[in-house]
Amino acid sequence: MTFTHPQGTRGARQPRGPVLAWINRRMASRIRRKGGRAGGGDAIVLTTIGRKSGQERPVPVASFPSDDGGWFVVASAAGAANNPAWYLNLAAHPDRVTVETAGEKLAVSATELHGAERAAAWEQITATAPGFAGYAQKTDRELPVILLTRR
Repeated sequence: MTFTHPQGTRGARQPRGPVLAWINRRMASRIRRKGGRAGGGDAIVLTTIGRKSGQERPVPVASFPSDDGGWFVVASAAGAANNPAWYLNLAAHPDRVTVETAGEKLAVSATELHGAERAAAWEQITATAPGFAGYAQKTDRELPVILLTRR
């Protein structure tokens, strides 16, 4: 399946700005060295390739283990009406992605989940991190669930 890019018509204010960029850089540095937790899941640094710039774009995100050794990530943007930029970058370059945590860097491929696969992953994610269910209630878009698998 492909990435669907659905946008919503309502939602929370999407986090952005220089303070968030500074926090993300600090978090990414720490996650790369020591690992950590974020949003109820294991923190990873997800590095995508900018769909317009072609440059690497690292962002710290919460991840949840999949049964096959991969990771689930949710493009929640804290319940905003629009998808986060990293989701659009994944859609443009799903095979040019890396995951970093605790001194390990791995090349991965990204696949958006749909239907029963998404429902099963969503149930696992919200059982572990109920805050994501709260994000889903803030917006009318379906929050994309992405599976990252090692290449």
